[in-house]
Order: sequence, then C-alpha cells, then structure tokens
Amino acid sequence: MRAAPADRPCEVGHVQEAAEQLVKWPKRGPGWHKAMILCLSALEGDPIDPQVIRQAFEAAAKEAGMLHTSDPRNGSRD
Repeated sequence: MRAAPADRPCEVGHVQEAAEQLVKWPKRGPGWHKAMILCLSALEGDPIDPQVIRQAFEAAAKEAGMLHTSDPRNGSRD
C-alpha cells in the first residue's frame, strides 16, 4: 500500500512504517486516530490482525486524500 502526498509517494510494508508515515501527516481525522491507535497497539505487542491495520491505514489515507494504489479493485491507479 502507498500513502503520501502526490509528490512523495512511499511504500508501507509493515506496522512500524505505517506509524512513521502517520506521524508525518498534516491531516488527522478520525481515520488517522484509529489507524494510529491500531499501529501503536500492535507495536506494543497486542495481537492485531495485520489486515485490520492495513484497512485502517488505507481508510485514513483515503480520508486524508493521500491514498495511492495500483490495485484495480480500488478503482484508481498510480
């Protein structure tokens, strides 16, 4: 999954990277807070399904207008 301003796309491959990217985002809505809580909980050792974190991160990126995907199922491309 990729999320970043259009001029700086980045790949996010694990929870640590997701949390690091979330910290940099200027827009922090409800989706951002949910994704950050899930990331921090997982980093603290809570057993959270990675798909749950991925979905929350993608929702936060979409909410912030920062989601970039090459997955045709999502209806958009890089």
